Amino acid sequence: MPEAVSPWRLSVAPMLDWTDKHCRHLHRLLSQKTRLYTEMVTTGALLHGAERRHLRFDAVEHPLALQLGGSEPADLAACARIGERWGYDEINLNCGCPSERVQRGAFGACLMAEPHLVADGVKAMVDAVAVPVTVKHRIGIDRVDSYDFVRDFVGTVAEAGCRVFIVHARNAWLKGLSPKENREIPPLRHERVYQLKRDFPRLTIVLNGGVTSDTQIAEHLRHVDGVMLGREAYRHPWIMSRWDAGFLGGAPCALSQDQIEAEMVAYMARERAEDGTPWSAIARHMLGLHQGRRGARLWRQVWSDHRLKTQPADQVWALARAHLQAGEPAAVTG
Repeated sequence: MPEAVSPWRLSVAPMLDWTDKHCRHLHRLLSQKTRLYTEMVTTGALLHGAERRHLRFDAVEHPLALQLGGSEPADLAACARIGERWGYDEINLNCGCPSERVQRGAFGACLMAEPHLVADGVKAMVDAVAVPVTVKHRIGIDRVDSYDFVRDFVGTVAEAGCRVFIVHARNAWLKGLSPKENREIPPLRHERVYQLKRDFPRLTIVLNGGVTSDTQIAEHLRHVDGVMLGREAYRHPWIMSRWDAGFLGGAPCALSQDQIEAEMVAYMARERAEDGTPWSAIARHMLGLHQGRRGARLWRQVWSDHRLKTQPADQVWALARAHLQAGEPAAVTG
């Protein structure tokens, strides 16, 4: 491991409907050093006054990046200032989301076709804030199979002041595929991300896409500066407990799975008292915590049971714990 660990060495991807503040609280219990990202927040949502709903976070979540969706440089600069004022450590521009809704807003992956517009937006944000401005993007759009395309995109945006590029190693097909299919059908081309690092050695290049194990993380880190995981970290969050000691020069996670669950129940009570948040909005993020453990299936069923939503979280927890402690054969996973 290098003496100076990059701030982007390991991170969890921004994921709509998943990486809210409750999810990030769980992830921070598992890893103190992994970089975390918000869900994508559109410039329109911030500029029309819903700041607290979109930007509220706890100090324990640092290091934490705000991901913006937008294309108008002035709006991006204004929202970057808002994010910096709220205390975010990084402002990230989404140039990778392929959904039709995002395309109708003229941002996300379709922005890769307009690198000079992206560069204008990046420059506006770089000029507006002191925190790093980064870009998350794909290796291409539609069925154009050309490394030159992503190389030229990175080169153009880097000239505007972006020093960190998070690269999902698949094309985004803007027509004919759902967002889920866009994460699975376009082929992974990790070598193209490696090539970006060779061609731009002074930039920080982070690889995203298809990473599911510590072994894969270690292999990718031989070629790039950082690795970002998405759904694997969400669905099997316990893997994050090894990252501080294994990759980030930190101490091992001091909490067991049971202790983390107890911490989350205490957090549910605080959020209920402070913001009226129902426990179910928080529990949904920890359903993978005991993955593979005896009794985990029934434990998940309790925390997912909407018939229990009116019950206090500690009572639901007691019921879930009873099922987990009673145990059952773990399901065979492929």
